[in-house]
Amino acid sequence: MQLIFEKSRKGRRAFRIPAVDVPVKAKLPSKYCRSNDALLAEVSELDLVRHFTNLSRLNFSVDTNFYPLGSCTMKYNPKFTEQIAGLEGFRELHPLFAQLDATVPYTQGALEVLFCAEQVLCEITGMTAFTTQPLAGAHGELTGAMIIAAYHRHKGNTPKYVIVPDSSHGTNPASAAIAGYEVMVIPTDKDGYMDMEAYKSKLGPESAAVMLTCPDTLGIFNPRIKEIADLAHKAGVLMYYDGANLNAVLGKVRPGDLGFDIVHLNLHKTFATPHGGGGPGAGPVGVTARLSEFLPVPRVIKKRDNTFALEYKFPHSIGPVAPFYGNFGVILKALAYIMLLGKTGLIEVSEIAVLNANYCLARLKDFYQVAYNKNRCMHECILSAVEQAKNGVRALDIAKYLIDKGFHPPTIYFPLIVKEALMIEPTETESKETLDSFIAVMIEIAKMSKTHPELVVNAPLCSPVKRLDETKAARELNLRWRPPLEKDG
Repeated sequence: MQLIFEKSRKGRRAFRIPAVDVPVKAKLPSKYCRSNDALLAEVSELDLVRHFTNLSRLNFSVDTNFYPLGSCTMKYNPKFTEQIAGLEGFRELHPLFAQLDATVPYTQGALEVLFCAEQVLCEITGMTAFTTQPLAGAHGELTGAMIIAAYHRHKGNTPKYVIVPDSSHGTNPASAAIAGYEVMVIPTDKDGYMDMEAYKSKLGPESAAVMLTCPDTLGIFNPRIKEIADLAHKAGVLMYYDGANLNAVLGKVRPGDLGFDIVHLNLHKTFATPHGGGGPGAGPVGVTARLSEFLPVPRVIKKRDNTFALEYKFPHSIGPVAPFYGNFGVILKALAYIMLLGKTGLIEVSEIAVLNANYCLARLKDFYQVAYNKNRCMHECILSAVEQAKNGVRALDIAKYLIDKGFHPPTIYFPLIVKEALMIEPTETESKETLDSFIAVMIEIAKMSKTHPELVVNAPLCSPVKRLDETKAARELNLRWRPPLEKDG
């Protein structure tokens, strides 16, 4: 192929790739062919590296900036897990090998990883069996909702509803609805707990399950959780544990011991695997003994000769919910993280995460309104900017100002029941120095909201993209790239 060099319209050296004459039979239909030759700019390696390096600097990440997103739990991803996932025996294995020939040594190793991950997660959560197939937390929720439906069908029950609190993650009612259930919402009482009288009134043969996050999205551990579970079981209702906030109680309490029947875990939250950009994620689902027959297939089993295999013979299974066996690399990283820390390390993770969140709460509660519990929280603290809003500074403005100061904004406007919510979750890996810097900016914002609110409202001023019309951006999506036109200069 001959390259034709020429000057581009801006005077830079460029080259064209001319059309290549190919045999008639190999030609594509005209609608798939270029109408003009491709014009590609010629740049040095140095310019190319600088271009993509500078692009990467425009992104916030846990590796570069404090990322206090509440509920999403943006934990640091230790680099040793990447090295383990990159080992040749794992990296080079095609997932089909497990189906075609499970005796291949590499395949046996991979199946053992999945089996061990399931066993460890059972121990951590108090469940009897796990599936690693679900590809994200919401996917795990849907898998759990499908298991709930399969269980009730098998029992001959015909419930219509799934119970959720009004502080739940939005994926909870969405998963229940996709599984065919209507949703009954229970209000939050004045102390931030699920209203018990309203809850009791909804229990009965028409209720299939209760979906709860524990601790909840208000950063509160409900002291009546065992009573809630006992009441559900007495009414024939299953208990579903949204594991998004397990980081707060890791090694301290097991959902199974609290009375939960089904658990989904976010490995990309609690166990420090990559999170963001739409994936990869992992949302394994664990169940108690009476629900294990409904888990997705295939399931990894350990045979009498201590080898591992895939088993499909579970007639009441809901069937596969994902290609192959889940995001294997993510599961591998999570297992490595758990094995490195061990029991005492996981407990320390929980303790420091809760300590960091309470430190933020203690330092900021005099500057922002605190939702519900003013003196103590679990893994995240929920503040409200309602006082700042009286001067025209809303939670969104605070988030934008933080960007100018080099901090990713916390989650805002969630939970929905908290006006002008700011949900801050520092996790266990942030230093006191980082937290102090963040807290100082939050206090600065609170003071500026009284004296110079316009400085906050106009932020961000230092970012490549300034304040956007977010409503217009959501309604008028422009996702198509085009090269610059002559009139662009």
